[in-house]
Amino acid sequence: MNSPAPRGEGGDRADRAADRALAEAVAGLSNEVLDWRFKAVPAIADGYTVAEFLQTGPRLSDFGTPLLTLDARALSANIVAMANWCRRHGLSLAPHGKTTMAPALYLDQLRAGAWGITVANEPQLRVARAFGVRRIHLANSLVRPAALRWLAQQQAQDRDFRFSSWVDSVGAVEQMTAGLPAGSSVDVCVELGVPGGRTGARGIQVALEVAEAVRRSPRLALVGVCGYEGAVAHGTDAEQLATVDRYLDDLAALHTAAWPMYDLSTAGTAMLTVGGSAYFDRVATRLGGFADPFGVRGPATEVVLRSGAYVAHDDGYYRSITPANRTDGPVLTSAMHGWARVVSQPEPGLALLDAGRRDLPFDQGLPEPQQRIRPDGTVTPLVGAVISRLNDQHAFLELGAPDDVEVGDVVRLGLSHPCTAFDKWTLIPTLEDADVRDPRVVGLIRTFF
Repeated sequence: MNSPAPRGEGGDRADRAADRALAEAVAGLSNEVLDWRFKAVPAIADGYTVAEFLQTGPRLSDFGTPLLTLDARALSANIVAMANWCRRHGLSLAPHGKTTMAPALYLDQLRAGAWGITVANEPQLRVARAFGVRRIHLANSLVRPAALRWLAQQQAQDRDFRFSSWVDSVGAVEQMTAGLPAGSSVDVCVELGVPGGRTGARGIQVALEVAEAVRRSPRLALVGVCGYEGAVAHGTDAEQLATVDRYLDDLAALHTAAWPMYDLSTAGTAMLTVGGSAYFDRVATRLGGFADPFGVRGPATEVVLRSGAYVAHDDGYYRSITPANRTDGPVLTSAMHGWARVVSQPEPGLALLDAGRRDLPFDQGLPEPQQRIRPDGTVTPLVGAVISRLNDQHAFLELGAPDDVEVGDVVRLGLSHPCTAFDKWTLIPTLEDADVRDPRVVGLIRTFF
C-alpha cells in the first residue's frame, strides 16, 4: 500500500476520484425523505425529500424549537481560515471527524486541502468508509478481531484506501498482530501519554519498547508517533502552556528516538501527529520544524494536526482558548446556535425555555443568551440574562429585567463545545446568515452518531 504524497491544492488522481465518490454519496443524502424521525424537521416538511424542501425556500421561522442551527458563512470561513493557517505553517490537517460526524462537512474540509479525516472508534471508521473517505487516521487502538478482519477486507477491496491507527502497549501490538489475517498489514503510530492522563505509553522509554514490538510484528508497520496535548492542560495560563510545551518536546524526542524503527516502505512518509483545537499554535512552534516531506533532515515526515472543533468553533470554551487570542492562530467564528422558546414565566426574573440537556451542550459551559425574537419577528439583544441551569428538556433563564422576554418569544443561544452539540441532532439546518432577521435555510446537514 504505497501512501500518496501529502494532499496539496488539487491533490492526485486517487484523491480526486475519492472526492468525487464522497461528493456523490453526500449528494445522495438530498434524496432522504423528511418526517418525524428528525426532531429538527417541522411538520410542513413531511413527505418532502431534503432537496424538495429546500427548494420551497424555508426560513428559520418555519422551524420549531428546540433547534440547533449552523451558519453557512461561518462554517465556510472557518474551514478556509484553518486550511490557510496550516499551509502557512507547513502543517497537514486531518480534521477530527468525531466533532461533527457529518460527511458533507468532511467533503468541504477535504476540498479545502485536508490530508484526511481522523476518527475515534470503530463505528466512526465505518461511517467514513461508507462515504468513501480515502485516507483515515484512527486516533485510537483497533484491537477487536472482527474489526481487524473487516479493515483488512476494506484494504484488499480498495487499493487506494489509506489507514493508520495508534498503539500504546505491547499488548495492543500483540492483539493487532494476532487479529489481522495473514498477508495484511496496518500502519500504526506509537502514542505517548502522561502519568494520570488518558491513553498513551507512560514515558519515552515505554513508548520505545512499544515501537520495538511493532518493529518485530509481521503485520504492523511503525510509521510515526502520536499524542494529544489537549489531555495535559485545559487553560492558557503560563503554567498550563508550559505543560503543553513540555509534552510536545517529549513527543519530538520520541519521534527522533524512534526514527531507526520506522518502516516507511509502504507509507512513504512518517507521521508526527497531534493537535486538538486549543493549542495548535504551540504545535506549530514546537513541532513545525519536523515537517520534512522530502526527507532532507531525516525520514520524510509530515506533522499532522487533528483539530476538529474549529469547523464550528463556539461561543464558550473554544472562544476563550483559541490560539488567535494569544498568537497568530486563525480568526474563527462560532457557526452554531441554539434556539429555544419561552414556555413559562412562573415567577419574577425567571423564564423557562423549551431546550435542555437533550438538545444543547453543557459539559464545557452553559448556553449564552444572545437575542430575543418576538412573535412578530422583531430581534433585540438580550443583555444581562443568563442560563443558570438545564434540566433534560428545559433551560432556566434568569432575566436582567422583568420584561426582557415574554411567553412565546424565541431566544437565540450561543453554545460551548461543538462535540457535544452535533451529537444530539441527526439533521441540522444550515442558515445563510444567522445574524439577519428570519434567515433563509440553505441546507440540512446529516450527522451519523
